[in-house]
Amino acid sequence: MEYILETNSLGKKYGRSEVLKNLNMHIPKGSIYGLIGKNGAGKTTLIRVLCGLQKPNTGTYAIYGTLNKDKKISEARKRIGAIIESPSICLDMTAEDNVKEQYKVVGLPNYDGLNELLKLVRLENTDKKTARKFSLGMRQRLGLAIALVGNPDLLILDEPINGLDPEGIIEIRELILKLNKEKGITFLISSHYLDELSKIATIYGFMNESKIVKEITNEELEHDLKVRTQINVSDTKECVKYLEERGLEYKVISDEIIDIY
Repeated sequence: MEYILETNSLGKKYGRSEVLKNLNMHIPKGSIYGLIGKNGAGKTTLIRVLCGLQKPNTGTYAIYGTLNKDKKISEARKRIGAIIESPSICLDMTAEDNVKEQYKVVGLPNYDGLNELLKLVRLENTDKKTARKFSLGMRQRLGLAIALVGNPDLLILDEPINGLDPEGIIEIRELILKLNKEKGITFLISSHYLDELSKIATIYGFMNESKIVKEITNEELEHDLKVRTQINVSDTKECVKYLEERGLEYKVISDEIIDIY
């Protein structure tokens, strides 16, 4: 399996406080990786380290196989777009001007693709309206447009649905799925809402006490959470026929025992 991003025994301290310790993470190419953990688990610190905003005290991480200690890591990081804590937008500027500023920041020679970006996040008709007058959902979509400047392969989103109303949450969810399916963008999304992440994530990393305690695919998680009823039957074939007709999931254990999920 090809991993876009990996960490190996990553550690980060603030004074005597260990915010990250012996953290190992593996993000497959093309996946939507849900980083789950309660507030204070270290999710935002991990993201800041991966984006190069802070340095780890111990361990290493690699982006597209380039180690963080390699001189070429800054080039590898150019393939990442991120929203950390809140979108980096200027409230007194329009959506178009905000995105143009990011074009300048990343050093692009022109504004090719600008209109397509605004259309993608459904902000193409905001005209002269400034971001200050945007809803939280609109600001979050603008943040995504800014993060997409430069055509990144990996998007890192820190608590992207915080404070959003149900409609805003659905908009962000659909946009993430669209970008993953149509553009092949890999996602690392941190959240403490497992219910919402379960609608989009293909793999999870559960974070507790400053480290990843488990990585599991969506299929494995669903299997582990299934309720199973085991029954004894006198006629296995008839029982299987009955279950098939009703579209129920089952597993034949023996000539007399069937598990129904």
